[in-house]
Amino acid sequence: MTDTSALKYTAEHEWIALDGDVATVGITDYAADKLGDVVFVDLPAVGSGVSAGQVCGEIESTKSVGELYAPVAGDIVAVNDAVVDDPSLVNSSPYEDGWLLKLRVDPAAVDGLLDRAAYEALTGGE
Repeated sequence: MTDTSALKYTAEHEWIALDGDVATVGITDYAADKLGDVVFVDLPAVGSGVSAGQVCGEIESTKSVGELYAPVAGDIVAVNDAVVDDPSLVNSSPYEDGWLLKLRVDPAAVDGLLDRAAYEALTGGE
């Protein structure tokens, strides 16, 4: 299992795992739980650029439609086609198989994001 204390987080419930200058992005278990059963995921095209805070995808569940925000600026270098084919991975494995996209970023941009303790404080400890 992923060490969630090593990840960075956003107030919009995305997690970020940085490896060099590539950030893997997904939604947190808290967000996946609040959404309910995810039935559709729309992700941006590889090669496109995103700005921090920009809507770059959509996650639909049996309860609602949620937007995926780019946590930091960067260029899309990969998307998780397995999640597009099987959206339930977002619920069953949000930190491993349910990752959504990979961005090439300025590693310093991730420094301003929330750590696990700050994210848990934001979500009431969940």
